Formats: sequence, structure tokens, C-alpha cells
Amino acid sequence: MSAFANFWNRVRYSSWAPFYDLIAQHTRSMRCRSLAQLNLQPGERVLIVGAGTGLDLDLIATGPIVTATDLTPAMLERLRRRAARLGLAVDARVMDGQALEFADESFDAVILHFIVAVIPDPVRCMREAARVLRPGGRAVILDKFAPDDGPLPLWLRLLNPLASVLATHVNRRLGPLLAGSGLRVIHREPAALRGFFQIALAMKD
Repeated sequence: MSAFANFWNRVRYSSWAPFYDLIAQHTRSMRCRSLAQLNLQPGERVLIVGAGTGLDLDLIATGPIVTATDLTPAMLERLRRRAARLGLAVDARVMDGQALEFADESFDAVILHFIVAVIPDPVRCMREAARVLRPGGRAVILDKFAPDDGPLPLWLRLLNPLASVLATHVNRRLGPLLAGSGLRVIHREPAALRGFFQIALAMKD
């Protein structure tokens, strides 16, 4: 199932790559708020998982050492061009966020923007993010999430079958995904649509 889901993600995001920046332009303010929580420092090793066309690069100062991964080559081609325009040296690699090809404790910070609700196995993604973080490292998560507790709202249950085929899951709960991952939430805030979009800052103990 995961292999097919990866294949489908690559197909649909390859199709959307030429239009992705236009589609995702409304996320800029949320990305700014999320990255402000991360508080990146010069010289820190930063990994962007599911980096897409590199929209986060516009908002990252030149100090950190940035590695970016994405499952879709067409997305990364646009990311590389963006990095060149910005004068940023970015190590961009085609890679599955569920099986990161990096050694343990390779990074000081991980950025997970709009990948947790898309990736087939978000629990594995969270565990991989924790694995490649050094102790005390931070991960920032920005995505759409259902409430952690209580019944799933009816509108999310009705919408998810279509949304998950076209773009993204809308029924995932952040708390359960992080449980047992090795990441501890130290800050969480609503980002848009009355908390449907959320920002969470987590730390590896």
C-alpha cells in the first residue's frame, strides 16, 4: 500500500509542480510563523522533509546549512532553481520521508511543512525525523489536523476520502502521531481556519 501511495504522490505532485507555488501562496504567513518558532541559528544543520518547490527557502536566512528532500524530482528541480536565485547552497535530494537516508543525529532542526498529512505513514515519518535529530534538536510541524480528542467531526469523515485521493488527508491527529516518536511537543498553536491548520514545535530529549 505504501509503495502505491508513494507512486501516486509522485504522479500527482509532478502534475502540480508547475502550479504549486500559485496554489500554496496562501501558506506564506503560516510558514513564517512556524519558522519563527524554530528560531534557526547560523551554522545549524537543517533538514526540510517534503520540501516541494522550496517555498520555505524564501524565509530562511543564509546562516543555516540546509538539506532538502522530496519524493518528487519535478518539485526538487524547481527548488534547485529557487535556491540558485536566492544564492543559497542547498543539498537537494530525492528521498522518501518515511526512510531518510541519513545517519542518526545528523541535524539540529527538521522542518515538516505540509508533509505529515500527505505522507502514507506519518508515524514512520515522525520517527525518522526524531532519529536524524541530535538530542535537544527541534522539529517544527505545520499542517492540517483533526482534534486530538473526541469523535472525528462528520465533515472531516465525509471529506477525507476525496481529499486524500486529490491532495491530502484531513483526518489525522497530531498527538497520536507523535506518541512514541521520540519528539516532545513544547509549543502548539492554531495557524488558520480555527485551528484546523496548526503549528507545533517539538524537541528530541
